[in-house]
Amino acid sequence: MRKHGGSIQAVLDHGARARARRDELAGAEVALAQTEKRLREARAALQEHVQAISLARSSAAPRLALAVREQLATLAMADATFDVVLAAREPGPSGGDSVEFLIAPNPGVPAGPLREIASGGELSRIMLAIMSVVSAPSIDSTLVFDEVDAGIGGHTARAVGARLRELGEGRQVLCITHLPQIASLGDRHFTIVKDTSVEPTRATVVELGEGEVVSELVRMLGAEEADVAARRHARDLRRAA
Repeated sequence: MRKHGGSIQAVLDHGARARARRDELAGAEVALAQTEKRLREARAALQEHVQAISLARSSAAPRLALAVREQLATLAMADATFDVVLAAREPGPSGGDSVEFLIAPNPGVPAGPLREIASGGELSRIMLAIMSVVSAPSIDSTLVFDEVDAGIGGHTARAVGARLRELGEGRQVLCITHLPQIASLGDRHFTIVKDTSVEPTRATVVELGEGEVVSELVRMLGAEEADVAARRHARDLRRAA
């Protein structure tokens, strides 16, 4: 009797599952239609957002290119061309455009992608130009510039230093430089000393006091510590800062 009762229960359970599956299949067409409708609406909304972003980029690209070229003119790259090129791509989180920066650092040279054409020093100055145009101050942001002084000197170096200082108003800017015109404009100064007599090679970073800063500027000017004229020039650079 127990066996017979168990069989009946199994049949009842199967019947319940079958009815649930029947109800599920009966509503499948309705669910599919609702899902397809939501998908169409989502795709339309996506396309609307993609078009809005593309229009905004198309409007901003020539203005950004012009502003960056103007900045480059003050950073010893007056003959450089800079353009922003947009191309359609599969929509993603950042829209439906690929954005490419094209540059020709020297006249007569075909423009090419920034990532392939620019040297280390040029790349630093281009980044400086772009950040000068688009960057909003933030106490949480840090900008690092290396080789930003490559191939420049004199008034251009001073202009680069002034631009770095402007960027430092409201954010942290770290700059590795070999030019006294740029170094003199820093708020805090550190010297890096490499010791190759140990294994592995050790680099030590030491913060400099004001007197040490002047001495380091003298060294960067290529003069001896006792050179009175060089020390006077170094102090003038610091006062001008």
